[in-house]
Formats: sequence, C-alpha cells, structure tokens
Amino acid sequence: MAKRRVAVLIGSLRKEAFSRRLAEAMRSLQPASLELEFVDIGGLALYNADLETESPPPAWSEFRKKVAACDAVLFVSPEYNRGMPASIKNAIDVASRPYGKAVMAGKPCAVATTSPGALGGFGANHMIRQCVMFMDMPMMQQPELYLGQVDKAIEPGGKVASDATRQLIEKFLARFADWIERNAG
Repeated sequence: MAKRRVAVLIGSLRKEAFSRRLAEAMRSLQPASLELEFVDIGGLALYNADLETESPPPAWSEFRKKVAACDAVLFVSPEYNRGMPASIKNAIDVASRPYGKAVMAGKPCAVATTSPGALGGFGANHMIRQCVMFMDMPMMQQPELYLGQVDKAIEPGGKVASDATRQLIEKFLARFADWIERNAG
C-alpha cells in the first residue's frame, strides 16, 4: 500500500484544544500507510467572493495548495452549540472555491469529533458530513468516531489515557487507510 498524505483540519483554534489532542493522538498512532499532516485553518480570512480575484488572500492560496497536495482529508473537530465551529465551515468554503476548482473535490475523507460531554460532538460530525457532500467527497461512514469525555480520554500532547481509546483510534485509522485506498483518484 502506498503512503497516503492526509490533510488534517482541526476545528478548534485553541492551543490546548481537545480536538487538537485527538489529532495528535491520531498522528502518533497512524498506520505506516498514512502520513497525517496538520493544515492550519486559523489564519484563513472569512470566505468572501469579492476576494476571489487573480490574487486571492495569500493564506487561502497556501491552504488550497497544501490540501490539493494531499490524497485525503480528515476533519477533527469539537462541537460548538450543537454544530461545527465556524473555522471548519470557513475552511470548507475556501477549499470549495472558486467554483469548478475545489481542491477537496473527490478526495476521500473522514470526520472525528470530540466533546467533554457524553455525545462526542454528534451534531458537528453530521454538519461536516452534510457540507462536504457538495464536493462529492467519499465520506467514510463506518466506523464513526464521536469521542465523548475527551478531556479524560486524551491527555495534553495527545497521550491516550486507556487501551480502549487507543484501540478505537487505531481501528478508525486502519479503516480510513483502507477507505482512502478504495476511493483515491
């Protein structure tokens, strides 16, 4: 199996974010066939079609270039107010434009969401899924990854607190690696 580059978009911009902890844990547990690359979305100006000129904002161009160079996309996000954070929605909007040149179009993807509560970001997970359908991104449906009580499951720096959580993440990543192989263009 060829090594596949995966753009990891982390929905929380907070330095010590729980979703960042999960992404760090995933990177430390990635199978040899994947290379998880964090792609920063914090510096992206809010999408505004008026800025879509011959010289779009440099952060947009850099973001698009990094995502285009990857084989797949992994969204790792918290849930804010029963939905996805504005940062993830904005990244999806920037990646989907200009029309006909979406850098994520057709790329296999998966989503993992977190919450210190019990539901593990269920609402955000499904909002992300709905938004990327427009770009015809093959979304991995199973296994789903909603990590509730993430504050106890993953320590700062991405250290996984239990074997059960480690196995959950490893299973998710192994299936995602297979998903990418089946769906990469």
